[in-house]
Amino acid sequence: MFAACPEDRIDALCAEADFERIARLLNTYAFSWDIERALELALFRTYAMPSISSLLARTGEFAARPAKRYDDTELLLSEPLENGLDSARGRAAISRINEMHGHYRISNDDMIYVLGTFVLEPIRWLDRFGRRAMTPHEQRAWTNYYRALGARLGIRDIPADLAGFAAFNANAERERRRFARSNREVAQATLDLLLSFYLPRRLFGLGRPMVLALLDAPLREAMGLPHPPRAL
Repeated sequence: MFAACPEDRIDALCAEADFERIARLLNTYAFSWDIERALELALFRTYAMPSISSLLARTGEFAARPAKRYDDTELLLSEPLENGLDSARGRAAISRINEMHGHYRISNDDMIYVLGTFVLEPIRWLDRFGRRAMTPHEQRAWTNYYRALGARLGIRDIPADLAGFAAFNANAERERRRFARSNREVAQATLDLLLSFYLPRRLFGLGRPMVLALLDAPLREAMGLPHPPRAL
């Protein structure tokens, strides 16, 4: 069945010419649960950058309506992935993202960094927790999809490959990641939102260390979040 064996379909496709189809199969069939969890955690990497978190904090969206901000982002990014970058629905979603970004001064480097988290974090999650890792063929297609999306978002100087994204983001984290109150504000609002997807509020105290254990120590420190118990 198509849904049961996406790997067979993926192996028959070209990572350069068919990257949209491969990315759709990866996201919808092969690793749907894993990719969604990875992208939830990818948000935290962006919040550890004061230039990004301060903008998000100033808009007030995360404090006032975190669920709406999260849902809007997920919906707008899923439309081109599920329907095609150049489909009517994909173009409309990309146009809306560009319109929203146009209201703010966002540096090109921040745009590349955020794009890089969408490329890198699902691959890293699958390496650690998935039933299998992405193959090099799948990684190339996944990277090519986000390069194409980034171009449509007006991002310049997009890294050419996975290694380029990894190097760019690692350098950005070395140079620009540091603690700021806005990091903690936005991260805490998002942490509570993610916990609300799975737990009643009275159990947030039990769930919070579990999420924190999935974040590396430098990332937690940059957001002013506590370390989880050593047992985790």
